[in-house]
Amino acid sequence: MASKVIHALYTDDDVLMQAVKDTKKAHYHIGEIYTPFPVHGLDKAMGLAPTRLAITSFIYGIIGLAVSIVMMNYIMIEDWPQDIGGKPSFSYIENMPAFVPVMFELTVFFAAHLMVITFYLRSKLWPFKQAENPDVRTTDDHFLMEIDVENHSVEELSMFLQNTGAVEVNLIDKQE
Repeated sequence: MASKVIHALYTDDDVLMQAVKDTKKAHYHIGEIYTPFPVHGLDKAMGLAPTRLAITSFIYGIIGLAVSIVMMNYIMIEDWPQDIGGKPSFSYIENMPAFVPVMFELTVFFAAHLMVITFYLRSKLWPFKQAENPDVRTTDDHFLMEIDVENHSVEELSMFLQNTGAVEVNLIDKQE
């Protein structure tokens, strides 16, 4: 299914930020913005919901902590107890101070690795994925704002975007 979108190209991130605010104020729907580097405050200006990656990272850390506790209790207390330095392994609680570094490392390991995997899955970034970048200049020095035309006048929307500081405005048939 094809839909019509307008690509507005900008050469300055400050002009882009003001254009995004003006476009949202004029009640046009911004489909996507492509930038060569992260622009601070752009997500807030677009009205995007805050990310929940921090919550998932915390949950993954708790899972890592639980795995480390169960693993060390099984390995060091139940399966292969050892008498190290004259201190026998009778219970996990008595030996827990020696296990703190392992608990910390597995907590960080699980949180970091599972969070990266979650980010890639959530962003739909997997190996051999084709790039979705509509204009190669956005990887170097241009910023592209994609606006859905819907029921708006193309000429009116184009003039609006040029007034916001766009250096180039193009009507595109987007394949979905």
